[in-house]
Amino acid sequence: MDDKNQSAAARSSGVLIGALCGIASALAWAAGFVAAKHGVAIGFSPADLALHRFLWSGLLLMPLVLRDGIGDLGGIGWKRGLTMSVLSGPPQAMIAYTGFMLVPLGHGTTIQPACAALSGLILATLLLGERPTVTRVIGGTTIIAGLLVFGAESIATIGSHGVGGDLLFATAGLFWAIFGVLLRYWLVSGTRAVAAVGALSVLVFAPLHAWLIGYDGILRMSLAENLLQVVVQGLIAGVLPIFLFARAVILLGAGRAATFPALVPGFSLVIGYLALGVVPSIAQVVGLVIVVIGFRFALR
Repeated sequence: MDDKNQSAAARSSGVLIGALCGIASALAWAAGFVAAKHGVAIGFSPADLALHRFLWSGLLLMPLVLRDGIGDLGGIGWKRGLTMSVLSGPPQAMIAYTGFMLVPLGHGTTIQPACAALSGLILATLLLGERPTVTRVIGGTTIIAGLLVFGAESIATIGSHGVGGDLLFATAGLFWAIFGVLLRYWLVSGTRAVAAVGALSVLVFAPLHAWLIGYDGILRMSLAENLLQVVVQGLIAGVLPIFLFARAVILLGAGRAATFPALVPGFSLVIGYLALGVVPSIAQVVGLVIVVIGFRFALR
């Protein structure tokens, strides 16, 4: 095989590997949503789930922070690290997990990513000076239309607490969008940010959890249920997708890799059906389709 054919084969292989990494990262994030809904349903508190999500991933990633210097939190700084921890760590997760106590799986798995994407577009325009393109405006408008479908279902079939749950997921999405904008503004890589948030979860959140809440809720659950949350939340959803998505960005470019988070809502409903037997309503399916179409335009 000549050099030209070898180069083409390498590019083709890179695209395939990048696509598989992106799809796997979306599956991992989706699995985390489903595990959280299951955990809330069987009696875990949002704080207990947040502990499982960030304590174990924090311990796993702690060597990265120690290598770069714990004195300034791996080069990020404690002030920035605490800010990122609120926006993407245990506080943000507890907001989302509380939402799962109020609304069905399909609401949380669609509203949070949708609001994160929509808020990200708005914040990038207002704070980073990015000019909104026509396709992004169309995408944002379409996402809003899809969110309205979910809101209408909450009002019609769930009640005021359903609207409250939707608003919690919208808030969690907003937090994530602000986190993403700050990463770009501060020029911090996602891996370093996740490591710093994990370190703070070990050093700050875990002791606070022990002091204010205790471990009675966790100990009340079976070993199997706790191990499920440790593996799915702490490892599969907490650490693995960060590295997979970063690999997808390297192999495919940021533009094409940005489309993979749009797969999370659909994957979540499929995993929720297979693992928990959760059947989405017609309204949720319609809202999901509209939001995914909006993603397709917004992330171009």
